[in-house]
Amino acid sequence: MPDDVTATASLALDPGDTVVEMGCGTGANVPYLREAVGPDGRVVGVDLTRGMLRRAGERVDREGWDDVNLVRADATRPPVSGPVDAVLATFVVGMFPDPKPAIDAWVDLLGPGGRVALLNAGRSDRAVAGPLNLGFRAFVRAAAPGDRGVSPVRSLERRVAAAHDQVRTRCGPTGFEEFGVGYLGLQWGERVTGPEQ
Repeated sequence: MPDDVTATASLALDPGDTVVEMGCGTGANVPYLREAVGPDGRVVGVDLTRGMLRRAGERVDREGWDDVNLVRADATRPPVSGPVDAVLATFVVGMFPDPKPAIDAWVDLLGPGGRVALLNAGRSDRAVAGPLNLGFRAFVRAAAPGDRGVSPVRSLERRVAAAHDQVRTRCGPTGFEEFGVGYLGLQWGERVTGPEQ
């Protein structure tokens, strides 16, 4: 999927790098990440959901990928030792009541020059997207956690915005791109200093 390729490209991975995907799900991004880090690199997938991780493990076993490690853990407190070269999270930060500590943990894993990238969905403000926003709203109401007294869509948008703000706060160079008629947003940031940042 083009947006997965773009998310991977935003990490600026080199052969031999180590990349961690938070909330790896079924492992859909693993082929793109493996291609970017090459045969000497390493991909680590973190997910809390047993069923998703089982499917990812089946994919890894079927393909014989010995450079991929899957870890069942909470992505807000990843049991991964740094430094790593990159962290990717797709459609994850909107699930956290407060995503800022997770972003801090992920940035703390990065070595200098390491990158974090967040790919998320949200309502589009483009005129052509009006009817599609209704479908998005229904999907979010059914699938996403909400905050007390706040609509699930607004809650999701607040959480994603807070995560993006934290990336911009913690990282040096940052960037943002929109895709899919404005429904998908990709926020990335690069850590320019070590742990004292």
